[in-house]
Amino acid sequence: MTPQEMSRHTEALCRRAPVIPVLVISEIAQARPLAEALVAGGLPVLEVTLRTPVALEAIAAMAEVPGGIVGAGTLLTPADVGAARAAGARFGVSPGATDRLVEASIDEGLPLLPGAATATEAMALLERGFTVQKFFPAEAAGGAAALKAIGAPLPMVRFCPTGGVTAANAPAYLGLSNTLCVGGSWVAPATALATGDWAEIERLAAAAAGLES
Repeated sequence: MTPQEMSRHTEALCRRAPVIPVLVISEIAQARPLAEALVAGGLPVLEVTLRTPVALEAIAAMAEVPGGIVGAGTLLTPADVGAARAAGARFGVSPGATDRLVEASIDEGLPLLPGAATATEAMALLERGFTVQKFFPAEAAGGAAALKAIGAPLPMVRFCPTGGVTAANAPAYLGLSNTLCVGGSWVAPATALATGDWAEIERLAAAAAGLES
């Protein structure tokens, strides 16, 4: 799978809904009901970050939920790419991009959404063939104003901004011509996860799914 093919794949995923939930799962029992609630709310594309010991197991469990498309976030090394693919991840997300990470994704056939925070980083990824990228950390890197500015000289690149994106500021990003969708954790708050309030998560997902993109 070439970077160009990866970008076509990730663009299609980003167009499925205005928000991709960014999920940190600490208990495997949360995985399936969380995925079911998010999909029922209208958010089918899910990113499970590899930040907990049960993350790969959670990806495997969530991959069995009908209608869900589960990917792995926080890919940092080639080993992460292989493990994510083996667990059933259908795409990968990275906070940045290195040659080794990109090559591993190509070798594994795992569509990659690589991260960029500056025009130089975005241009370097564009040279590799990535026309769809993650803008991270979005708020710390200047927010919607910075992404709009980057888009002026690089109109051929589309982004999924994540990092500090909330229900309140998501519309500012989604209103930009170079934003396909946003990634955010607000649709699965820690309190709702801890108490198993799947109805609340489904409600938050439905509200997020209704945001203009």
